[in-house]
Amino acid sequence: MTYIVENSHADLSLPGSAPGMRIGLFGGSFNPPHEGHRLVSRQALKRLGLDAIWWLVTPGNPLKDHSELKPLSQRIAAARQLVDHPKVRITGFEAKHGFKYSYDTLAYLKQTLPGRKFVWIMGADNLVNFHKWDRWQDMAKLMPIAVYVRPGATHSAPFSPAAQAMARWRVDESDAHDFANRPAPAWIYLHGIMSDLSSTQLRQAAKGRD
Repeated sequence: MTYIVENSHADLSLPGSAPGMRIGLFGGSFNPPHEGHRLVSRQALKRLGLDAIWWLVTPGNPLKDHSELKPLSQRIAAARQLVDHPKVRITGFEAKHGFKYSYDTLAYLKQTLPGRKFVWIMGADNLVNFHKWDRWQDMAKLMPIAVYVRPGATHSAPFSPAAQAMARWRVDESDAHDFANRPAPAWIYLHGIMSDLSSTQLRQAAKGRD
């Protein structure tokens, strides 16, 4: 599988941080980024009391078709144009290290940036298929996981194979404010306002305009 990578050095750098910071990691292809991504970021910042969120724009997703994948540089630029929050940072650093799987990214960050309180953030639609991810059980042991409700997965996500496997580590939503301080494994399911936008829909709409 070949990914298209055209980036400046700055695009591949990690944002600045310091020990003790509570940092949400929001990974995805962002192909393209949209209001739903921004909404999840804002809600996670507020609900989890995070100091920052890093959008990890991936070179590609091993579980998805990349025939319509835009170059990494374009996706990063689009994300930066969309996001207007001072606590949200965009990076494509995974391409610099050749990371293919999210586990490798999380393990690297935990090892190289000790003392940070990382939280992995995903939409509920990703939780539905989380059991298909490479080393997903090990990911759950690396850092707490925050799952934000998404249209179409509101009811299925809490009963997905991964959710059932991690049931004993689920944290009540009322404890979201202190979630970043929890030791892994721990996960929380956040309800709230939703956007029905998806990257797939936006790509299809763009094709229809061509």
